[in-house]
This record gives sequence, structure tokens and C-alpha cells, in this order.
Amino acid sequence: METLMTSNTLVIRKEDNAADQIRLDYVAVKSAAMTLRAINHKLRQQIIKLLNEHKSMKVTDIYVKLRLEQSVASQHLAILRRANVVNTIRDGKFIHYSLNPEKIASVAKFVHDMVNAGKENANN
Repeated sequence: METLMTSNTLVIRKEDNAADQIRLDYVAVKSAAMTLRAINHKLRQQIIKLLNEHKSMKVTDIYVKLRLEQSVASQHLAILRRANVVNTIRDGKFIHYSLNPEKIASVAKFVHDMVNAGKENANN
């Protein structure tokens, strides 16, 4: 097994065959880690659950429903927004938040694949 390293990518060749390789992009890994960290927080999970139940909500509705300070709700929503877990739509001075279903689905698939990776090989 041969390993090559560029500034942002690790390339592992499984054998001497250049076509049979694994590419690990460290920038993509950092982005994926940020998304997982954003979701892996109790309060943000409550916000995600609330948005799932109500489809779209204003910051005011979120912090009142969860009994939070406005600044706390805004900080956590900003983290979810940077991770692209929520979508925003501006309506005058209000911002409506909703879940980004494509991002949630890709995270769910990624987590499923990570948890189940190697299980098939272990069972053989």
C-alpha cells in the first residue's frame, strides 16, 4: 500500500494499481466535522426537532418555545446555519428558519455508512 500526500489531500493506493485508490480531502473532512459538531448538541437537537414539527419558525418563536434567551437561540441558529443544516428566508425584519432536508439526509446517510463500515467485512 502506497501513500501520497498533497497539501489538502491524502491519497492511499490500495495496491500498485493507480486506479484503485482512496482520496481523503482534509478540507471536506473539516466541513463534515463542523456539520456533525453542529448537530451533536442537545439544544441544537431540540431546535432541529422543533423546526421539523413546525416546518418554519421565526427566532422569536423558537426562543419562546424553548424558553431561551434570544441571544442564545440566535447563537445556536447561527451555528446550524453555518453548517447548512437550516435554511433562512428573510421577511422584512424577520428571518424564518426551516430545516435543510438534503443536508439532514446526507448527514444521516454518512452516519449510517460510518457506523456500518466494516461490519460486512467483520461478518465474513
